[in-house]
Amino acid sequence: MILPGMMVMLTPVITGWLLGPEAVAGLLAGILVSGVQMATSSANSGGAWDNAKKFIEKEALVPKSSSEFKEIKAAAVTGDTVGDPMKDTSGPSLNILVKLSAIISLVFGGFFASESGGVLLKYLA
Repeated sequence: MILPGMMVMLTPVITGWLLGPEAVAGLLAGILVSGVQMATSSANSGGAWDNAKKFIEKEALVPKSSSEFKEIKAAAVTGDTVGDPMKDTSGPSLNILVKLSAIISLVFGGFFASESGGVLLKYLA
């Protein structure tokens, strides 16, 4: 978990240092849009998998006496095992990723502005 955490914290800093504040603004916009979409999708699909298991256990799909029930229930349990972490942890944790990237960008904003366009762009121009 150290490497993913460092990626979240260092990406805005490295982007701002190399490419300047405009690139960090674009990076934050991309993080925001993709983070909201991923969080919403994770929470919704996790809830759907959880509810699918409940639906099957209620015998709404096939009765328990059916020969297919055991196989269907096993697949639903697998889906519930994947769905619970998506709904409870994966989706909400993306909110933290977006906030952390934004706060780090704000903290280092003065540094990015003092580089006036980024180190890489100075050498390319």
